[in-house]
This record gives sequence, C-alpha cells and structure tokens, in this order.
Amino acid sequence: MSRAVGTINRKGELPAISRPVQGSITGSATQHPLHEHPTPAPVRIGLVRFEPGSRTHWHTHGGGQVLQVVEGAGLTQVEGGPVERIGEGDIITVGPGEKHWHGAGADGPMRHLAVTIGNVDWLEEASTS
Repeated sequence: MSRAVGTINRKGELPAISRPVQGSITGSATQHPLHEHPTPAPVRIGLVRFEPGSRTHWHTHGGGQVLQVVEGAGLTQVEGGPVERIGEGDIITVGPGEKHWHGAGADGPMRHLAVTIGNVDWLEEASTS
C-alpha cells in the first residue's frame, strides 16, 4: 500500500511560508522554512536569502549546522579563523557549539540551504574586517 507525500514543492517553487529574519541579522534576509522536527533535539531545514552585505550575528548551535550555498557568493568565519569566501555549491559544516557567522558578500545576494541541529544561541554583531 502506498502513502501520499505530505507536500511537494516543484522545481523553481519556494515553500508558501516566507518570513524576514529579524534580531539576529545585520542587513536584510528572508527565510523559507522547509522542515522542523522539534524532538528529541530540534532539527530545522530552511532556505535563507541574504541581501548584499547582509550577515548573521555570531552564533552557536547545540548540535552544529550544515550550509550549502545554492545561489550567489558570500562570506563565513569561525571564531579565531579568517573570513572565508563561499560560493555556489560549497558546503560549510560547523561543529556543535562552534561560534561562527555567515552571509552575503557586498556584490550580490546569497542563498543557502541550512540544516540546523539543536538550539541556536545568538550573540553579538559580526564584522567582516
């Protein structure tokens, strides 16, 4: 016996839900939540579009985070490391509790798919210098 899939978003379609990211972003970003599983440890999957020059504040994730850049180019940094350029197709893995930030470069927008494990702790504003 087959079971119907809950929701299908066809190629080129974004999920119906879209919301601005507020309070943890320098600049402007929009989030499209794709999936959330609250227990036993929260797992969230979403597409996030950063407008040019926008970036997250420093933050950590209890279980880590995986990002895949799906459009454009951007920047990321782990505390104590250099600012790194990231581009379409790059996959960024951040370990549990690792302080980091990520966002678009100055020249254009950047969109990434984010898989977030555990709770997020938002910290101070990040600087690209």
